[in-house]
Amino acid sequence: MSRPRAHIAMVGVPLVSHVLPSLAIVRELVARGHRVTYANDPYVADRIESAGAELVPCASTLPFADNDWPADPIAAAGLFLDDAVQVLPHLRAFYDDDPADLYLYDIGAYAARALAEAQGRPLLQLSPTFVGWDGYEEDVAAHLRKLPGADAYRERFARWLLECGAATTDVDAFSGPPARALALIPRAMQPNADRVDTDRVTFVGPCYDDRTDTDGWTRPEGAERVLLISLGSAYTRQPEFYRRCVAAFGDLPGWHVVLQIGRYTDPAELGALPPGVEVHSWVPQRAILEKSDAFVTHAGMGGCGEGLLAGVPMIAVPQGAEQFMNADKLVELGVARRVDTADATVETLRAALDGLLADPERVARSERLRAAARAEGGTPRAADLIEDMLAAGSPAPGL
Repeated sequence: MSRPRAHIAMVGVPLVSHVLPSLAIVRELVARGHRVTYANDPYVADRIESAGAELVPCASTLPFADNDWPADPIAAAGLFLDDAVQVLPHLRAFYDDDPADLYLYDIGAYAARALAEAQGRPLLQLSPTFVGWDGYEEDVAAHLRKLPGADAYRERFARWLLECGAATTDVDAFSGPPARALALIPRAMQPNADRVDTDRVTFVGPCYDDRTDTDGWTRPEGAERVLLISLGSAYTRQPEFYRRCVAAFGDLPGWHVVLQIGRYTDPAELGALPPGVEVHSWVPQRAILEKSDAFVTHAGMGGCGEGLLAGVPMIAVPQGAEQFMNADKLVELGVARRVDTADATVETLRAALDGLLADPERVARSERLRAAARAEGGTPRAADLIEDMLAAGSPAPGL
């Protein structure tokens, strides 16, 4: 190992779409000889420990088990604040006696920033989705502050910052764009990418472990083309949508369909399936995409990144949060068609697939985007930048 061994802490939230993007980086840092501790709920212990990190158990109050999230954005933000308030004492109980040389943290892990600032330690955000840009305050944040309940939420946040020992006590500064961040997404998926401060943010693209993330699935013999259908890990209670997909694609000549339905849907709800359809609660998505010819996705940022890396055409069926923006971005990039769930009939789904496959320019666009995403460096570059930050004591990831 060419760098001194360091204690690197990762602080996250137990949402699978937030945990998965960091795991390859953790695995790489461990392989380079660093000690990595990872504070999160025991619900994701297996994933964390399989990456070689030491779990620091911090039970979360977020509704990750039943996925019962409020539709109101202020109420949802309040849940993350509630979680930070109760997580911080657990972090202190571990890290006050064993402080990290560097704290990495997820966008939802407010307690990590409070802890690092109180300890005077360097801090780096790992963002699994798009980041703020110059003008984000006027474009987005100002509108959120006008919503019912926003004033009370901000007052509660400000009180907590004053009480918890954070150096940054202004709510907007604390919850706004971080001083340093790695964006674990393709730059092509970033809104207003030309207005992102690259002294603060470095786009490293999706981070995977090429030694393991492309294993675990074999393309069936005789399958001329493969279609993967997945709504990710959260918005998967959609039996009617799955039935429509089976009707649209299950009998297409030469096609083999892999359908991921999550843990909230019983396979029996789908009825009789054609022989060319396989159904699973969870699949090795990247491994399948590397052997696929098309992808029906909810347009979560992880799925978007994996689809771009695989160079496959996508049918984007957004379900919530930023997925609607992501779906529109994929369409703008020329590699997807958007079909909203309410409009997802057998006819519209099949027409979207036919249109993508018939587009003569789509393949070239996909190849350019795939090459650009890979050129961003992924896991090795992310680990290099983290080590650079350790060596320099704290400078930005744009080094």
